[in-house]
Amino acid sequence: MEPIVSIKNLNKTYKGGFQALKNINLDIYPGEIIALLGPNGAGKTTLISTICGIAQPTSGTITVDGKDIAKDFRDTRSLIGLVPQELTTDAFETPWVTVSFSRGLFGKAKDPAYVEKVLKDVSLWEKRDNMIRTLSGGMKRRLLIAKALSHEPRILFLDEPSAGVDVELRREMWQLVHKLRDSGVTIILTTHYIEEAEEMADRIGVIADGELILVEDKKSLMQKLGKKQLVLELKQPLAELPASLKTFEIELKDDGHTLVYTFDTQAERTGITTVLDALRDAQINFRDLSTTQSSLEDIFVRLVEKG
Repeated sequence: MEPIVSIKNLNKTYKGGFQALKNINLDIYPGEIIALLGPNGAGKTTLISTICGIAQPTSGTITVDGKDIAKDFRDTRSLIGLVPQELTTDAFETPWVTVSFSRGLFGKAKDPAYVEKVLKDVSLWEKRDNMIRTLSGGMKRRLLIAKALSHEPRILFLDEPSAGVDVELRREMWQLVHKLRDSGVTIILTTHYIEEAEEMADRIGVIADGELILVEDKKSLMQKLGKKQLVLELKQPLAELPASLKTFEIELKDDGHTLVYTFDTQAERTGITTVLDALRDAQINFRDLSTTQSSLEDIFVRLVEKG
């Protein structure tokens, strides 16, 4: 499958000498959701701005649907919808006028039925004739998505789409994003919410200090870098870890009531049997055991620390 967005050797250095992007290479494929994770100042917004033609790259190439964004800016930009972080809307217009006007800016013919569909998709149909200044922050965020969809783009960029949005509305937005992907829209989002990436993305990209540390299928990333923990609830608390258990990666927690053994899911041997044998030999009894998987947040923190 040919990528719908292809980024090759992309660099961005500002006039003051700050290098915001360092040799970024990334292919994005039709119909996927890719999440870009990274701390503040990592380069996420700069990367999106560069792909959308808002910022000019220092070097490198970007193609959208096989066309160079610099040489065919009008054609490539018409394929892209962008939802920025900032709530930039005309306070004295209405959602209906705003979405209709945005559609016209891209040279699209008037289509009231499509505008109605978009406003219904983002749950703003009932507010279509209200002044935007009267809408809540969450509604304004959804209106930005409607504006970005006004010209029927094939690619949608969401820059921190859940910033300032409550949990319930965030989940509604996740459902909308999945619905858009199911209709064939390719979605690239930046987020600070680890659970957002874990919930929605097909692939995860991690950016730190302007470098794309990795891009990996979410499930593969969890398998490769995720660790599992065997949690044992003891019948009797331990004052300290016996010497025979100190050779294992075991922690004593909860005032001696819990033992936690961490093991690599990709290792040829997990060592669980050996640990359980050592516990038996040490006459340590437990009432319950369970396993937990490292979260994407744990993996992200480790990757950034390595970077």
